[in-house]
Amino acid sequence: MSATAGQAADGVRSLADRFGIEPGMVVMEMGYDEDVDHDLRDALTDRCGELVDEDSDEVVDAVLLWYRDGDGDLFELLVDALSPLADNGVIWLLTPKAGRPGHVEPSDISETAPSAGLQQTSTINAGKDWSAHRLVPGRGSRRK
Repeated sequence: MSATAGQAADGVRSLADRFGIEPGMVVMEMGYDEDVDHDLRDALTDRCGELVDEDSDEVVDAVLLWYRDGDGDLFELLVDALSPLADNGVIWLLTPKAGRPGHVEPSDISETAPSAGLQQTSTINAGKDWSAHRLVPGRGSRRK
């Protein structure tokens, strides 16, 4: 079986590929609660090792930000997620899909992200109940 066929057969593994997570990357997780997608978390930790929590002072390559409607101010959470992010890092904003409790309207993300200095580059299916929005610092907001 080819690697591609193996990845297609193992949808959880291909998620780690789609998130761009590589071995040795430092990945921070914010907004964890019991409703997160544990298969996705397992796939990512299998790839990069343990996720660091939001109290870490490490510079990180990626932030997984689980966010549900009612979890607080999205702008403030995005700014907090930017703080530990490496210059070439990415924020994956994970939100419940439409029809699920805590669903976040896509317009809320597209309006808030630029205010926080981020631009949305893609959205992917991150599991049965979650969508993942890839956010990167805008060209003018990169730290020197």
